Order: sequence, then structure tokens, then C-alpha cells
Amino acid sequence: MAKSNESSLNRLQSISPVWNMLFSVFLILLGITIIVPLILVVIISFTSAESIAFNGYSFFPSSFTAYAYQNLAYTGTQLLNSYLITIFYAVAGTFLTLLVTSLFSFSIAQRKFRARRALTFFAFFTMLFSGGLVPAYIINVTYLHLNDTVWIFLLPGLISAWYAIMLRTFIQSSVPETLFESAKIDGANDLLVYFRIALPLMKAGLATIGLFVLVGKWNDWFTGMLYIKKASLVPLQTLLQRIQNNLQFIKQNADFASSPEGMEMLRNLPTESMRMAITVIVTLPILFVYPYFQRYFIQGITIGSVKG
Repeated sequence: MAKSNESSLNRLQSISPVWNMLFSVFLILLGITIIVPLILVVIISFTSAESIAFNGYSFFPSSFTAYAYQNLAYTGTQLLNSYLITIFYAVAGTFLTLLVTSLFSFSIAQRKFRARRALTFFAFFTMLFSGGLVPAYIINVTYLHLNDTVWIFLLPGLISAWYAIMLRTFIQSSVPETLFESAKIDGANDLLVYFRIALPLMKAGLATIGLFVLVGKWNDWFTGMLYIKKASLVPLQTLLQRIQNNLQFIKQNADFASSPEGMEMLRNLPTESMRMAITVIVTLPILFVYPYFQRYFIQGITIGSVKG
């Protein structure tokens, strides 16, 4: 391990200072391109609609106001409902996906498990060949009747072959198999070994996969668009997508916009500052969750370096 660390240090020291400086400048510029739009979104959410109409987007608006957030707090009943249901979808879906995926990964990581090669092949096969959108829709709606239910967000993504193989590789490379064998010699069954030994040692891998799954489920608008019609079950991203579609429809149809129906739709649609406020509210949960997962990322790197 000492030899490996020494060689890694030598490789880092052999890099030219000029390349280090250029790489640092590149990372700074990349960070600016990511942070500046976020700052602009936050500023616009506190800008009055009149200021946006006359001056456009600006980092220094003529007037600041919290009207967008106040209006959302008092009139955003559908927004609040979609926000809460999205939190449920994301948290429950991530928990169930991690549970089932980790159980499957733990099984195929056991070298003495006879069916592990066949199960690994079936999992890998689904990564290469998918059933497609139309068969999935027919199965979910016609046979399973999952449309307009919360289960459409939980059951179809209950296990991911890609994450299962990733987690299997993590278990085989970071968790000593002798621990499992010692526990079984002491009389522990497979479930006890999984919950008492394997699961605590998989925290770094589960945190990495969990963050990907959580972000994916939080940003999932396509599932709601296909399967959800009930207003009480519409997730937040699908609601925002419908609002955006309505705005584009009105902009592309001037005659409809001047009609009574179009004017009524315009009155019900959020203003530019309100849409930016919604964007800020949507982004906040992920920003708060990421620091919690970061320590497990570092722990995973440490595990890999110690084993090396």
C-alpha cells in the first residue's frame, strides 16, 4: 500500500505546473458557468414582473420583491400538493430501489451461489436490450393497472440492472468475503449476514447509487406525463412541464391568446418571477441532500485506497 501511495504521489509531482494552472483555470471557469445561472435564477425570483417586462433579466434589477414566494405560499395549492407527493415518490422510491437492488447485488456477489452467473447474465442482458416504451406502457396500464396510482413511480424502477452490477462490483472489491463465511460458520443465515454485516459495509456504495436514484426520481417528469391524470398525484416536474407547454402553446397561437379562453389561461399561469421561484424551490432539496451523501463518497474512496 505504501508503494502504491508513493507511486501516486510521484505521478502527481511529475505533472507540469503549467498544466496544473491551466486545469485549475478550466475548473474555475466551469464552476462559474454553473454557479452564475443559478445566481441569476435566484435574483429573478426576487424581481418584480414589471421590472422583468421593462428591463429583462438582470443581475441588478430596479426593484426587489418577495411577491413570487408570497403568492406561491397563498395560492400554490396544486404546487404544494405536487411538492409533497414528489418528496414521497423520491424518498420511498429511493429506499425501495436501494433495498431490492442491494439484496440482488449481495446474492450475485456470493461466489458460492450457484445461480449467480445466470442471474448476472439476465441482469446484463436487460442493459443491452430493453423491451421498449410501448410494451412497458401496455404492461403497466393494461395488465398491471398502475396508471393513476402511486405504484407507477415505485414498482417499475424497483431494481436497476446497472446499479445492481455496480454494487456487486463494490461488494466484491471492498467487502472481504471471509467476513460472510465467518458469520455463516457462527450460525448466521443469509438475511442476518446481509443486514448485520454486508449492509453497514455497503454504505459508501449505497450512498453513491442512492444519490443517483434520488436525483433521477426527483427530476422524473416523463412517468407522470404518461400515466398520471389525477391532479392529486401529479409530481412537481410534470406540473412544471405542463405549465411550460401551456406557455409555449399560447406564444405560438396569437389568436388563441387574444380569446377569452386564452386570457383566462394566461391569468392562471405563473409569472416569470414565480416560475423562477418554483425553480429555486425545486432545486433546494437536492442542494441540501448532497452534503449528507458527500461524506460517504469520501469514505468509499478511503476504502478503495486502503484495500489497494
